[in-house]
Amino acid sequence: MEEEIKNIENTEQKEEKPVSEKDRKKKKIAEQAEQIKALTEELEKAREEVAETRDQHLRLQAEWDNYRRRTAKERLELIDSAGKDILTGFLPVVDDCQRALQVLRESGADPAAIEGTELIYNKLMNFLKQRGVEPIPARGAAFDTDFHEAVAKFPVEDPEKKNTVIDVTQEGYTLNGNVIRYAKVVVGI
Repeated sequence: MEEEIKNIENTEQKEEKPVSEKDRKKKKIAEQAEQIKALTEELEKAREEVAETRDQHLRLQAEWDNYRRRTAKERLELIDSAGKDILTGFLPVVDDCQRALQVLRESGADPAAIEGTELIYNKLMNFLKQRGVEPIPARGAAFDTDFHEAVAKFPVEDPEKKNTVIDVTQEGYTLNGNVIRYAKVVVGI
């Protein structure tokens, strides 16, 4: 049995050849190549994560900008139309002032009464203009369904007056460029 142990030891010694310097360098280079490969893979993963994070950041930034613009636009629209109901409520008063002025002028009333009514009417119109309310020009203009509502059609002989507004039965108004009341008009046909 001792012989067998000696044989095994001799065999092991024979298998353990002394490692040459060249083999050690090759082994070291192979280990370094493995490390470089592992580091390269980690670097690629990190680059992908950075690209994904950058993309998410850009998308969030775009969403935030869109949200900010949308809310600013909504705020401006709210401010522009905030008093729409109140200003629309003043329009019948304007109509009454116009009718009162017309009656006073036609009846030959006292000039002081006409002047006082005109003063009130002008103050009211200036107030409305400051708030963005403008009358829609209608009389003599071409009929436009975006601003006019035809309440009657009247035959005319002059071809230039066809499809134009002949008379206005009720003034129309816009608030900051948006129609709040259409002008009710008589159209020539």
